[in-house]
Amino acid sequence: MSRILLASLLAVLVGACSTLGAAGPGTGTVRSSDGEPYGAAEIAVVELDSNTNARITASRDAQSFARVFGDPEFFAPRLERGDVVGVTIWEAPPAVLFGGQLTRAGSFDGGAAQGTSLPDQRVDEAGAITVPFAGKVTAAGRTTTQIQSEIIRRLDGKANDPQVLVRLVDNQANNVTVMGKVAQTRRVPLSSRGERLLDVLAQAGGPSQEVEQTSVRVARGELAATMPLDAIILDPAQNIALRPEDIVTVLHQPYSFIALGAVARNAEIPFEGSGLSLAQALGRMGGLRDDRADIRGVFVFRFEEPAAIEPSQIVDVQSRQDGKIPVIYRLDMSDAAGLFLAQDFQVRDDDVIYVSSAPGADLQKFLQTLSNVALSTIAISNSLDNN
Repeated sequence: MSRILLASLLAVLVGACSTLGAAGPGTGTVRSSDGEPYGAAEIAVVELDSNTNARITASRDAQSFARVFGDPEFFAPRLERGDVVGVTIWEAPPAVLFGGQLTRAGSFDGGAAQGTSLPDQRVDEAGAITVPFAGKVTAAGRTTTQIQSEIIRRLDGKANDPQVLVRLVDNQANNVTVMGKVAQTRRVPLSSRGERLLDVLAQAGGPSQEVEQTSVRVARGELAATMPLDAIILDPAQNIALRPEDIVTVLHQPYSFIALGAVARNAEIPFEGSGLSLAQALGRMGGLRDDRADIRGVFVFRFEEPAAIEPSQIVDVQSRQDGKIPVIYRLDMSDAAGLFLAQDFQVRDDDVIYVSSAPGADLQKFLQTLSNVALSTIAISNSLDNN
């Protein structure tokens, strides 16, 4: 009977050895993935240190609104074809070229000035408006102040000390298109005030989803960039001045990362658009498991912009069709500096954070299985002896 029990014990142990599982690849396996193919691209394994983190941060900042679009000096809107303008002309007595009604004007030392308001007119297909005694005046591509000066110049010698006011009645050209997850999709007119991104969003009724789950994409000609709305609100530099024909698209984009491996919580975990550090992410997943985690094997899997990686580390790495490359960042938390790096490193949407199991974890699991089987065998043997 003892031999039978021993044979049974060995059979169970062999089965246990073949069924011991793991949460994923070990640290050595992941590190050896450098240069392995992933589709048409190759995987780059990068050690996370201060220099790497600084390069990643610089690459991320280069894609911000402030860097992509800049924020130049105020740009006064120009009139374009289709805009409707109104022109009012004053002339000092005694000459009355336009025959308007008398109005009081302090600019003529208390004297009476003749003021005439011309009918509103649309900037024609040639980009001009018509002013009596001044003829065709080019309006397209000019500000109202420039048009006023041109009319005064042409009336000089015909009207007595003419004064001109040109105002924009109906703005058809200087608009920004706002669409997506906003209360009201619309074209927002730009004024001489110089509207900024948040001004235009407010005029469209604001986002229809939670701010922390909203991203904003701005397209200007061939330039385009996307940022979380949270980040725009927190950083005034990202609240850029908009230009005519800009397209602002508001997106509902919940951010999340996936936690796998030897951590307390394997799950897809959401986070705010304002950002999340790796240290915060480890906290939200419940931290590393003391009985299983390899503190030298904290990895972040990401499709990264090539500019974020030192060129010497990706010499033979080909990018995917979208221009990004598969990268695995490795953080060694056995070094105290790793905790500071974890606070600086920013997690991104769709990142996979994986913590490998320590080499001794499998042995510990095997010994636990051996102990359980041995105890079960002893219990069976005692039961048989009693019978």
